[in-house]
Amino acid sequence: MRTVLKRPLDLISAVVLMSLLSASAGAALPTRIASGEELPSLAPMVEKTAPAVVNIAIETRVRAAQNPLMQDPFFRRFFDMPDQAPSRRAVSAGSGVIVDADEGYVLTNAHVARNADNIEVTLIDGRELSAELVGLDEEVDLAVLKLESAEDLTQIRIADSAGLKVGDFVVAIGNPFGLGQTVTSGIVSALGRTGLGIEGYENFIQTDASINPGNSGGALVNLNGELVGINTAILAPAGGNVGIGFAIPTNMAVNVMDQLIEHGEVRRGVLGVTIQDLTEELASAFKVERRKGVVITNVLPESAADEAGLKAGDVVLEVDGQPVDRVSDLRNKVGLSPVGEKIEMTIQRDGRRKTVTAEISESGLGADAGDGVSSHLQGASLRDLREGELDHVQRGVLVENVARSSAAWRAGLRRGDVIVNVNRQDVNNLEQLRAAVPDKDAALLLRINRDGGVFFAVVR
Repeated sequence: MRTVLKRPLDLISAVVLMSLLSASAGAALPTRIASGEELPSLAPMVEKTAPAVVNIAIETRVRAAQNPLMQDPFFRRFFDMPDQAPSRRAVSAGSGVIVDADEGYVLTNAHVARNADNIEVTLIDGRELSAELVGLDEEVDLAVLKLESAEDLTQIRIADSAGLKVGDFVVAIGNPFGLGQTVTSGIVSALGRTGLGIEGYENFIQTDASINPGNSGGALVNLNGELVGINTAILAPAGGNVGIGFAIPTNMAVNVMDQLIEHGEVRRGVLGVTIQDLTEELASAFKVERRKGVVITNVLPESAADEAGLKAGDVVLEVDGQPVDRVSDLRNKVGLSPVGEKIEMTIQRDGRRKTVTAEISESGLGADAGDGVSSHLQGASLRDLREGELDHVQRGVLVENVARSSAAWRAGLRRGDVIVNVNRQDVNNLEQLRAAVPDKDAALLLRINRDGGVFFAVVR
């Protein structure tokens, strides 16, 4: 196809414009090449960093969808059908980062490695290695793998993400859409993103570097090639990149990784308080000049907070020298601190500032897997609600965590829900919940308290 210029003036203008562009290009490019100066490039950094980023292939066995008749034990017995439900092989892919070349440790997302029957890791040089799951933490969405028979590995250097600033250049390295290793660049768009409902503990780095499905678990690095975050999620209605991606900062990831390597799990403690954000009205009532902080609304007896001398009405301003602007700041700090760690808190009480030290204690209440109660609660962690733990409900079974895409998640259960009634029977604890569910495969009628609102849900 060609463009026809109908008027002489158009032709003259086009010739003049082309001459100017040609002269401009001819003046700029030869000068730069002749000077011998190298063009700016990220290639040297990528060449150094890329070998530490791997492709992860996960093989799982998933239950095939069935006609409801196939789930009827009488129907199955009549037609002499096997009790075991048919399953199919499913393969998914993600990315990971080698953080310890000597031991073969790879850091990735929990949702990449969850429910894996077989894990294969492909290095940038084409080598394929088997890996085993060391441990995973659903709350932060991190997992650690260990490569078997690993030799000549390249590990990445880990930077302190606390030094990041909005506007810093970053590079995302991963394996989107199974295409193979891909490098994209951008900037840090925002820091400390919370309240997205993606994970239990959120403090995301937001970036406009292209992150797509398959990038999960990959590296977000600075221009020195140092790891500053683990790519985790995208915000896109169509499931593709629109310039809003999220990464777990290394100052969160390292804490979780160390515990997973040492214990195979994250052993979280509690402070023993209920809290709410400081509002302008509360700041005036408590005589706090600052308009950001967290108000303690209740202190559990004999808890770490009680022993530290904290009281209801105290306003938490800082923890370990870092400002506390909202509930998530304090929750993240406590939730990511191992049992026995001491934290220094700056509070304001009766118009005066003071410093208190609290030692993170064990919760004393372990969570049970939901599938131990019902197959329809698979993926949920349940435990007894502590006395005084929540203001809006006093008794019931707390949903401490729900794995995304699990049966419990699809049924509508969310973290923080409190089950108060099952199959028309009130339940105050896990023991009563189990007693109310004699058949693990039967449908459940749950009455749930969510942030003070109560509703029924049928789970089947």
